[in-house]
Amino acid sequence: MKITKLGHCAMIVEHEGVRLLTDPGSFTADAQDKLTGLHGVLITHEHQDHLHIDSLKQIIANNPTAIIVGNSAVAKLVEEAIADTVVTVVGDGQQTEVNGVVIEGFGKNHEPIYGTMGLVENTSYFVGDQFYFPGDAFNNPGKKVDVLALPVAGPWMKMSQCIDYAKEMQAKRAFGVHDGMIQPFFRGFVYKALQMFVPGTEFIEIKDGESKEF
Repeated sequence: MKITKLGHCAMIVEHEGVRLLTDPGSFTADAQDKLTGLHGVLITHEHQDHLHIDSLKQIIANNPTAIIVGNSAVAKLVEEAIADTVVTVVGDGQQTEVNGVVIEGFGKNHEPIYGTMGLVENTSYFVGDQFYFPGDAFNNPGKKVDVLALPVAGPWMKMSQCIDYAKEMQAKRAFGVHDGMIQPFFRGFVYKALQMFVPGTEFIEIKDGESKEF
């Protein structure tokens, strides 16, 4: 598996010849709008830093055969905003395949920010029984995770929650996402803390624009 991090939560996941894009949000429009050769797009939830409609329109134009995967809330929003677009609905407990690669959905809710602020349907996705991307949630799929895209910052979390989630998941390997609001020079501190408190997981830093083989 090869993962290229465009930034924040937008990644290209290449597995068994299949190219998937995750969460094409507003932070990464310049990079994702130029992509071609995609087989699928996974969208965990509707917040703009994960789903930028104008950008998705361009992605679909460049990749007309790509399968768009999202939960029911994402499907409603996308299908209303982009004519002739059909979203394959994968929510909690559901699954589909993109060119033979199995995509499984876990969880229903975005982590709370404050009260009802920002509460939307969030679906975490397991790709090829190897890569797990929780979106904006601390969902545990209840099975072994080889590669974890670990949220490390955001208005809905604090660092102790990130560490506790990494401890709970006990993934073989992990790298940080949802870090678009962190100054690049500070991201190293987050990795040092994770390495200190979760020694059972190998933490691999992927800088924006970089690719890593897993």
